[in-house]
Amino acid sequence: MGKAPGKLNELASLAGKWLGLSAAAPERHTAAVVADRFEQIAWRDTYEQSAGLRELAKELNERYDYTTDLLTDAFLAAYKVSPRLRERAEMAPSRLVNHQVITSLVESQEFGELRRETAGDPYAAAMAVLAQAAALRRILERSGDAQEQAERAKKAQQDAEGAATAVGEALQRAADEADEDGTVPAPAADAVQQAIETAEAAEAVARQAAQEAAQALAAAAPGIRAAARNAAAKAAEATREEAALMRAWGVDSGELERMPFDQRARLAERLRTSRLAEWAELIGRFRQMASGERARKVENAAGELVGVTLGNDLSRVIPCELANLGLPELRAVFAARYAAGELMLYDSQGEQTTGQGAIIACVDTSHSMYEAGPGGVTREAWAKACALALLDQARHAKRDFVGILFSAADKIQVFRFPAGPPAGIARVLDFAETFLGGGTSYQRPLTAAGELLEEEFNDAARTRGDIVLITDDECGVTEEWMRGWNDAKHLLGFRVFGVAIGAPRAAEADSVLDALCDNLRSIEDLTDVHAAADLFRVI
Repeated sequence: MGKAPGKLNELASLAGKWLGLSAAAPERHTAAVVADRFEQIAWRDTYEQSAGLRELAKELNERYDYTTDLLTDAFLAAYKVSPRLRERAEMAPSRLVNHQVITSLVESQEFGELRRETAGDPYAAAMAVLAQAAALRRILERSGDAQEQAERAKKAQQDAEGAATAVGEALQRAADEADEDGTVPAPAADAVQQAIETAEAAEAVARQAAQEAAQALAAAAPGIRAAARNAAAKAAEATREEAALMRAWGVDSGELERMPFDQRARLAERLRTSRLAEWAELIGRFRQMASGERARKVENAAGELVGVTLGNDLSRVIPCELANLGLPELRAVFAARYAAGELMLYDSQGEQTTGQGAIIACVDTSHSMYEAGPGGVTREAWAKACALALLDQARHAKRDFVGILFSAADKIQVFRFPAGPPAGIARVLDFAETFLGGGTSYQRPLTAAGELLEEEFNDAARTRGDIVLITDDECGVTEEWMRGWNDAKHLLGFRVFGVAIGAPRAAEADSVLDALCDNLRSIEDLTDVHAAADLFRVI
């Protein structure tokens, strides 16, 4: 037997709650991090350019749900200067695990340190995501139960929303069938009642599912937070190391920002795998030391007073000599002593004026340069670090730089870096990574250096170049070559600085190096970059 007819207004009153739920269902978001259009474009562009991100997303999506959304959030959290997260209630139930992961990341101290390197830099933010890949895998594996409960909650929520919509539809049919006085036929009224009961049951199931999902997520939260902290710490370390590597090799942040993503990734990989990669810290210290010495340098300074000498430099005449000019009868004596260069002058000891021509670093790459000294630093690493600092020195002074790598007489390679255009990190790496092997010959590289300075003199009338010969060996030169070498020095006015690495006998008085060089020093402690500090004050 059917139920009695009902009144439309009574049915509408009973269904009012469900009509409101159906009409005002809150918007559910799949992204935990609030991002504007430009930030979303930055993510899409980076994702398209990064094969690593795409491969990671493909791998994770094969085993877990919604991981592309998780990677998007992780990227944006690292990329944005001040990331803002949505409230948990705004999230789609299926993304609550993602929300918990990102919340744990953003709230950790380690992630704050990470963002110092990644904020505003899409490449660094992408590298941070990739550095967290292993931790994200562990988080997703351990939060499997929470994700299953979230899926049940999502399904229950959808069922509840569908049931609420069904109430509205049943009420609409009842309104269509109602008489003029609002009486609804029994079947239609019964359908509204049934829809309301179904909606109430669905709401109860959704509440229970949401509660169980929240409990599962709460149980997983401590593990997620710990893993997120570890992930952020690892990513921060990786990004700091890469940033330090770039700085050590002289790649500034402005150059990196202009560099295409794939080119920057290839450069980072090359720097990490370079033969001098483990000596990046030494290279950085050398460059910092050289920069500090440049700041200390004062051009044309008189230097420290060390006594009195004779000469005709009126700028250094001592007061008692100048007093002679005050006596008419002694002025002729002053003039005669001036002409003879016998005036008493203050004697000083200071740095020489720096050169104007090219700076040329002749770096020995014979087999013995493989040898390691204190701290495990190889002779090659010290020599190349010194040469790269000399490259900086040349760039700062707007002078040409030439790196000449040599070993035996038939092995030489020349790298030219003109003062005008940028040095180019790829070319710098080619110079730093090249190692010839073999024996040692001074004549071939020094001849090449002299020819380059002669070419510079002929083309630009520049003299006073500087040659730095870095070697760990001693070898002879012929008398004929030595005469030509001295003639070239006199004509072109260049200076030769010698650095004997781990070979004190090569730097002794009357050695070949001593005869070749105007300034010679011996380096024993290869961890000490300041042993060559004076080079950067006088070159």
